[in-house]
Amino acid sequence: MTRRTADQDAEVIVVGAGPAGSTVATYLARAGVDVLLLEKTEFPREKVCGDGLTPRGVKQLIDLGIDTSEDAGWVHSRGLRILTGDLTLELDWPDLTSYPPYGVSRTRHDFDDLLAKLAVKAGARLYERTTVTSAITNASGRVVGVEAKVGPERTPVHYRAPLVLACDGVSARLALSVGIQKNEKRPMGVAVRQYYKSPRHDDPFIEGHLELWDRSDPRDPKLLPGYGWAFPLGDGTVNVGLGMLSTSASFRNTDYRALLRQWLDGTPEEWGYREENAIGKVGGAGLPMGFNRTPHYRDGLLLLGDAGGMVSPFNGEGISAAMESAQIAAEVVVQALARREGPSRERALEAYPRAVGELMGGYYQLGNVFAKIIGKPKIMHACTKYGLRINKLLPLVYKGLSGCYDAKGGDAVDRLISALARATPTPR
Repeated sequence: MTRRTADQDAEVIVVGAGPAGSTVATYLARAGVDVLLLEKTEFPREKVCGDGLTPRGVKQLIDLGIDTSEDAGWVHSRGLRILTGDLTLELDWPDLTSYPPYGVSRTRHDFDDLLAKLAVKAGARLYERTTVTSAITNASGRVVGVEAKVGPERTPVHYRAPLVLACDGVSARLALSVGIQKNEKRPMGVAVRQYYKSPRHDDPFIEGHLELWDRSDPRDPKLLPGYGWAFPLGDGTVNVGLGMLSTSASFRNTDYRALLRQWLDGTPEEWGYREENAIGKVGGAGLPMGFNRTPHYRDGLLLLGDAGGMVSPFNGEGISAAMESAQIAAEVVVQALARREGPSRERALEAYPRAVGELMGGYYQLGNVFAKIIGKPKIMHACTKYGLRINKLLPLVYKGLSGCYDAKGGDAVDRLISALARATPTPR
């Protein structure tokens, strides 16, 4: 039974059917909320991403009731391989209370389609090929719906609801339409990726390359800006890519596709990361990090995932944070809709930015500091050359970079990371 009024199209409008949008739509629909999910593309569709999830992201899939077994099409990883210029470390995912001891990989072509179908199965109404252009506000400035263009003819339409959830990614059109700007002092990333046929497609480790080297001249190897990854997909291919942060002096004047080729040409021939093994085109995307767009709630509009700058500055992962913010938003919205419109409902909605801040804020602020370090290749080289050889530091580095630690309880390393995150002010 819907609680919407005659002039409303839904109780909640969710804009964007990526991991954040489909996840929050699923939770809300399961709770009996009338949800309209608007997606500008049509499923299945491609998305630029590393295609890999750490155990933190796997927990979110399990929470949704998704079968994460290999029989269900997921490629499992046992841990992370860290590579620098002269050091390789293979580290199993930690055995934790909060997260499972494995990561998974799956192309976004399949992954996003699976999540969208789950939302529809739960009862959400999915409208594809619907490009939302801006928010609709009332006389007091409260968001009460969205303007969109539908289909190939781009027919203008309006949809109205008492609450709108912005899951529209790095473009953040909804936030921008109501004047919520990004904070230029927070890190921003750019990532490019390419698929390759490779014998490493069934490697049990995902890879993080903390140093990128140009070895075109063996006598004079050069350290390149940025960091790289490789996610084996188990189907004969590997997703290989690199990212660079705005803290790097090279951020705004780099040809990222050329940089990717420059790095991969210096990797071992037997890995297969060469042009003749490439599949499809090189894809690129922005990575909004460290809460670079706030407030996460204002006047009927909630920002989830990338729209709220929730990509981790430590590792560039955004899917787990998107799904975590969706889970929190769903709980808050269900409670808010159970109250009358007005001050009481607003108090309930204000719980969302507080909860997101408590979960990620301090940790991301630490990540913003880390981003300044990784943006300077020579400093990063010194840190990796010496720091990764101190065995007692490895668990701290590993758990800190991956975000896989027990925030409550856990071992001494977990408690230290949690204490540092709690003591660090949440970005505002």
